[in-house]
Amino acid sequence: MRVMRAEPGRFADATSRSVGAAWRSYDLQLTTYAALLAAIGLVMAYTNSVEAGQSVLAGGTVFSRALMWSALAMVVFVVVTLFDYRWFKTLAWPIYGINVGLLILTLAIGDGVGGSARWVEIGPFTFQFSELAKILMMIVLATYLGNREGRLDSLSSILGACLLMAPPLILVMMQPDLGTSLVLASILAGMLFMSGASLRWLIAMAVGVLAAIPLAWTYVLRDYQKDRILSFLDPAADAQGSGWQVIQSQIAIGSGGPFGTGLTNGTQSRGEFLPVQESDFVFAVLAQELGFIGALVVFLLFAALLWRILACAWRSRDPFGTLFGAGLATMVLFQVFVNVGMVIGILPVTGIPLPFITHGGASLVSLAIGLGIVQSVNIRQHRAEW
Repeated sequence: MRVMRAEPGRFADATSRSVGAAWRSYDLQLTTYAALLAAIGLVMAYTNSVEAGQSVLAGGTVFSRALMWSALAMVVFVVVTLFDYRWFKTLAWPIYGINVGLLILTLAIGDGVGGSARWVEIGPFTFQFSELAKILMMIVLATYLGNREGRLDSLSSILGACLLMAPPLILVMMQPDLGTSLVLASILAGMLFMSGASLRWLIAMAVGVLAAIPLAWTYVLRDYQKDRILSFLDPAADAQGSGWQVIQSQIAIGSGGPFGTGLTNGTQSRGEFLPVQESDFVFAVLAQELGFIGALVVFLLFAALLWRILACAWRSRDPFGTLFGAGLATMVLFQVFVNVGMVIGILPVTGIPLPFITHGGASLVSLAIGLGIVQSVNIRQHRAEW
């Protein structure tokens, strides 16, 4: 009997071809669009630092912090891309426990504005764990729904997903953070819809949520949150108070014209008329200084990014990859729609960041984790050519 021995050279060639084939599935377009959006975010951080009269490279400025978080996000993206995404499925339930624990920790020791508890200081960093919760819940829900593929017509499976989301959502509401709570709810809805869950039950649940709005208004929303909603309906009624942000934002956008006033030349931002111009209302600064053309470029980049995320999700042979991509696309689309909507005055102010562009380290790092997982799935699971 003759024993067959593998030839080292042939084995190395086969391994090299396998690795090469996997990395040919890496979606360079996805990374490019995300990098361009992050670069625009850095430009906005720079212009906000200059307009605030700061030395842009001095420690603690908006721009220097943005550079630090961008560097960290790039490292995180590379590490997560190299990491085998299947371990996230294996560790889904410990991840869920860690997620809930971090949100409880935020309530216990977190800081915020006006008595809220949203940020936790970790050495020189200030981190918002509710941003990370969005990605962690996508991992948990993608695992849960993927394991029930073909059985999602049952109400029990849909309710199970809702029950999984309930503790994180409630803990975020207690911070209180209405905007992030809405994002978590949108992720749940988007992933259930894309999983093929019974449309009849989803519509019934949506009707139930709408019916609960009066109760939420009375017993859940804080007074300042109610004021934001009322000022959205008529900003001029309290032009010096709750309507100030929206009015100044509309002035900034309207003065931008087709080509903008130029970087660091925004009248509303230089005069400090526009509050939180580096975070929630950064799009108003962008639209004023880069004009309609600049805003259009940003929208096109977001559309291209969403296209590539969904393309990667569709290519996956693993339901986890498809569902995670659906959740990430839902999150990005919802945040863009709501943030821009509140800045131009067609939606209430809810504090939802504009992905990649709003200054915020937790948001950028969380997006890097999400995109890294999509790329990890992409280079290990693919089924169609795009």
